[in-house]
Amino acid sequence: MLEEIVIVDMKRSAFTRGGRGALVATRLDEVAVQIIHALLADNPKITLDMIEEVGLGQVGQAGELLNMGSAQIAQLAGIPYEASKFESNRQCGSSMEVIHRMTQAMMLGSYDVGLCIGVERMEKALMWPMTKTTRITKINSGLFKHHNAIQSEQAKNHFDFFKQAIPEPILQSSPLCTMLQTAQNVADMYQIDRADLDSFSLASHQKYGIASKNGFYDGEIVPLTTHAPIFDADQQCDYTQTGPEITLKIDDGYRSSSSLDKLQSLMPIPGIQSTLKRPIVITAGNSCPTNDGVSACLLMNAKKAKSLGLKPLARIVGMNVSGIKPQIMGVGPVIAVKKVLQKAQMRIEDIDSIEFNEAFASQVLATMRELEIPEAKLNPNGGSLAIGHPLGATGIRLVGTLAKSLHYHQRRYGIATQCIGAGMGIATLIENLR
Repeated sequence: MLEEIVIVDMKRSAFTRGGRGALVATRLDEVAVQIIHALLADNPKITLDMIEEVGLGQVGQAGELLNMGSAQIAQLAGIPYEASKFESNRQCGSSMEVIHRMTQAMMLGSYDVGLCIGVERMEKALMWPMTKTTRITKINSGLFKHHNAIQSEQAKNHFDFFKQAIPEPILQSSPLCTMLQTAQNVADMYQIDRADLDSFSLASHQKYGIASKNGFYDGEIVPLTTHAPIFDADQQCDYTQTGPEITLKIDDGYRSSSSLDKLQSLMPIPGIQSTLKRPIVITAGNSCPTNDGVSACLLMNAKKAKSLGLKPLARIVGMNVSGIKPQIMGVGPVIAVKKVLQKAQMRIEDIDSIEFNEAFASQVLATMRELEIPEAKLNPNGGSLAIGHPLGATGIRLVGTLAKSLHYHQRRYGIATQCIGAGMGIATLIENLR
């Protein structure tokens, strides 16, 4: 008999701009410690010595973290050395993967209390390494092509999940491409125009602004006092200098002054191509920014939570990770969501709220079409286009924000879902317990 697992609580830092934001000169291991201590302070019945497992999700290996960042953060936070640790890199789904892996172990009774952490430090743009390489370390040229018909042809079960076929030019395009290119591929495949993308992006900022003003994020974002970074003439951080003391309590990707006119004035991002010869519609305004940030949540066996007299946010009902062609990774959530619903014997109509990572407006709109999700159920408090998307920290943020949102809006069931680079989708189904 599998154990029932609950989400006790979630906290995070404000998400700041990668390479140019307020956390550039602040150690993220120390930020993580502050987030963990705030999480425990709000849940005083849970003590450090009760934590039996620490899991960390990250993608780019923040420079301040050693080879085992989970152990480093656990030690700095005062967690007993006897707690086991692990790390996960499933690209954008890394910290949601930590939740899944920990939940699976706890369902089998391996332990009762787990701490999930997500950390990411990003630069101003997502780029492949530009450092000098050798024939051993350079990108393998074989990654730019398909190696058999299984890879180059549409999956045999494609129409079990999708209404829309994958256009042949996209199928035959390079499987190793930028995330920006995948966003254009999805826009091409679903014939989504620029106006719809910009309108969706504006709505994300507007919803975030309303939610923030109404205090929705007050219990989620831990105010952090740090020193502002100092940048030189080349806009590089000068680590020899310390800026004025500042307090971070709002995501700095949010643009209160955003408007359709401003979004429509942005030029398409250079380097993107349309294999279907359609207009290039991907801009900085309808793509999420790169970010720095930390998130953390506590998972617990439901019986343990009851014995402590806790009131958890939600219980985990189901989980799924699924693969998809990397050229259209943005619609990976379509498969993951359908599979998690099928396993739970539920329909999309049973879901009251969906928290989507919003890597690009195009992939959200395409997924909404395939799953037939009403816009009113999607990201009611704004999404990553406004909040930001520090890759390793977003998964926990999505699940935790969803759990808090279900309580805030008095809804029962919700799904947190993400697209994942290299061609995947991930989804977590939860039920409000408050």
